[in-house]
Amino acid sequence: MAAAFAAFRRFGDLLTRRLTASTNLGLSLRPMSASAQEEASEASPEEAPGHSYESLRVTAAQKHVLHVQLNRPEKRNAMNKAFWREMVVCFNKIAEDSDCRVVVISGAGKMFTSGIDLMDMASELLQPAGDDTARISWHLHSLITRYQETFSVIEKCPKPVIAAIHGGCIGGGVDLITACDIRYSTRDSFFQVKEVDVGLAADVGTLQRLPKVIGNQSLVNELAYTARKMMADEALESGLVSRLFPDKETMLDAAFTLAAEISSKSPVAVQSTKINLIYSRDHSVTESLNYMKSWNMSMLQTEDIMKSVQAAIEKKALKTVTFSKL
Repeated sequence: MAAAFAAFRRFGDLLTRRLTASTNLGLSLRPMSASAQEEASEASPEEAPGHSYESLRVTAAQKHVLHVQLNRPEKRNAMNKAFWREMVVCFNKIAEDSDCRVVVISGAGKMFTSGIDLMDMASELLQPAGDDTARISWHLHSLITRYQETFSVIEKCPKPVIAAIHGGCIGGGVDLITACDIRYSTRDSFFQVKEVDVGLAADVGTLQRLPKVIGNQSLVNELAYTARKMMADEALESGLVSRLFPDKETMLDAAFTLAAEISSKSPVAVQSTKINLIYSRDHSVTESLNYMKSWNMSMLQTEDIMKSVQAAIEKKALKTVTFSKL
């Protein structure tokens, strides 16, 4: 047993050295050129107060709408240690931000994300702490739990989250977008459940959420077993995304237009809808109806109903109605 354990650790050391010596794995790609980095850093709104991160950029795109960008364009937005930590902090803050009603999440630079940054994460994944198999396993269990929360926090956030995807959405990118409420993409996008190509099963959400998103277990199995690319047209046809756009700028304009429309509605109504949609996905119809009864016996007492009905009677747009913060 001791010999096997020592061999495993030596193998981990060797693989770590190889990963840090080469980037030819298709996940963390080569750095972008200076001109591409300059293009990715074009003038944009100022950082939202309380949101200062290494791997993310959060800006107030418009009233009640926050824009969260994966912000490592020089690394193709590869998900490093800071990203896995900062996503949780960011979305927990957004969940408590009474002024925010909708979130748009996108990637800076030339693609949405190349997935996990193996160069940055190698030591943590391949050389886990612990003196024996039991202790290493205990540590890895805790580690995977934290990584799963990085994307589950999007789903737990009561504010609708719109993913705007351009270019590649690889590995952890699929985990991320399947936790979002709405997905738009450009026609040059592709999606790839990449994990089997690096010797592991996807463990932070794709295998659990993707079947429920597209409703085609055969297709999910094919994508997960082969790591083949799903191109944008197939993603639209399968229901992974709801709309395609010719370029990133057009897509973001559409995403912010949609966000503005959603943010004009009662936040009580919208956030209650998200919470109950997710509950219903994971429970039977009877259980979900019972949950809905318990939920709405208090939510039906909101003043937002009267304001919305009055606006409809007076033929006013909801954007003219002032709803209290939630």
